[in-house]
Amino acid sequence: MKILIIGSDYNWSIERIFKRELLKLDHEVTHVPLQNWYYDFYYKSTMHKLLVRLGLTRLQTNILKRLMAELNGQCFDLIWVFKGMELTPQTVQTLKKQTSRLINFNPDNPFIFSGKGSGNKNITQSIHLYDEHFTYDHEVKSRIESQFGIKCTLVPFGFDNEVISTEELNEVEEIKAVCFVGNPDAYRSKILQEILNKGLHLHVFGHDWQKYLKHPNLIIHDAVYEKDYYKTLRKYRVQLNIMRVHNLDSHNMRSLEVPGCGGVMLAPRTKDHEAFFEEGKEAFYYNDANDLVNQADKILRLGDLKVQEIRKFSCEKVISNFTFNSLINRFL
Repeated sequence: MKILIIGSDYNWSIERIFKRELLKLDHEVTHVPLQNWYYDFYYKSTMHKLLVRLGLTRLQTNILKRLMAELNGQCFDLIWVFKGMELTPQTVQTLKKQTSRLINFNPDNPFIFSGKGSGNKNITQSIHLYDEHFTYDHEVKSRIESQFGIKCTLVPFGFDNEVISTEELNEVEEIKAVCFVGNPDAYRSKILQEILNKGLHLHVFGHDWQKYLKHPNLIIHDAVYEKDYYKTLRKYRVQLNIMRVHNLDSHNMRSLEVPGCGGVMLAPRTKDHEAFFEEGKEAFYYNDANDLVNQADKILRLGDLKVQEIRKFSCEKVISNFTFNSLINRFL
């Protein structure tokens, strides 16, 4: 097929993984990184940020003009929009004329926005224009199908097993501490402060954590990417997963990435987590902040052989069911 992907093109972008898998299957793929264009302007200077926030630029108009110029009237068998924050409903309607199938995959929630990067009115106002939606969330699927009468297919997130080998991960030495990888916000900080207040040692990786947390038991690291990211997920005895408000009963990328690289995941007890991984054998779950602390302490006290067994079982489960080369087939 001749396929157009519209989204972002950063090292961490899920679009890049799906593009790679499509190319392996000999599809012709054009990737237009609208989000990169937006952020290239936005982060160029403080003045640019201010102008965008005040609505004093023609940034969105210029981006959409550039998109149409790049496409130059081409038609595609499939146009695959990832999220779509930069696309106005009018632009989505134009794209619809250039393909026999226009689909949207939103790795966040199109109805609940937990931050400036998780969504905007363009997403919500364009839902009815797509031929089909893909989501990781049961509730999103139900709402799109009942409210808009559009087919919505459930596809979980995946693990990119091509970034790093099992051999490399097995060489990582363990640190017996709790770890969280991700950028700070008030909700995450409150949960992590509970861990520190209970006397557990915590490592965090991300940008600007020093503005949110301070404690003698806390060690702050810079953000990590690609191989360093996966090695970090593997390294710590307890790798914490915290859900955001838009996916409280489902799962996120980390739900598959931590067990995929043999990490010991401590995650919220959700419908998806319990369906994906056997508790105590492949992952651990918590019900609230107090339970989180108790479960983390329990994992830290486990014997080394038991932990090795958990790492092995969790990795095998993900490699068998949740790699991106299997997910691309579900999409197709």
